[in-house]
Amino acid sequence: MGFINRIDRHADLLKRMAETVQADLGAALESGSLSGEDLRRAMFTCVGCNHAAECPGWMDAHGDGAAAAPGYCRNRGWLARLRSEHAAQH
Repeated sequence: MGFINRIDRHADLLKRMAETVQADLGAALESGSLSGEDLRRAMFTCVGCNHAAECPGWMDAHGDGAAAAPGYCRNRGWLARLRSEHAAQH
């Protein structure tokens, strides 16, 4: 897989994982609690993960949502923080 395709794949995985755990990336960007640099860093953290092949199946199994990302997710804490911040604002 080429580098650009890998980045695109992980960007999609990160977006879908955020949706699965109800971490609203768009709202966080709009409110300023998330910067473009933060999002880029999280995406590259995802690119460096060795469990990417497991993510689609995990997200399919949690189609109705999940309280947190799986334990192997390198962005688990970051996504939990975004989810908490969004919940506190609503």
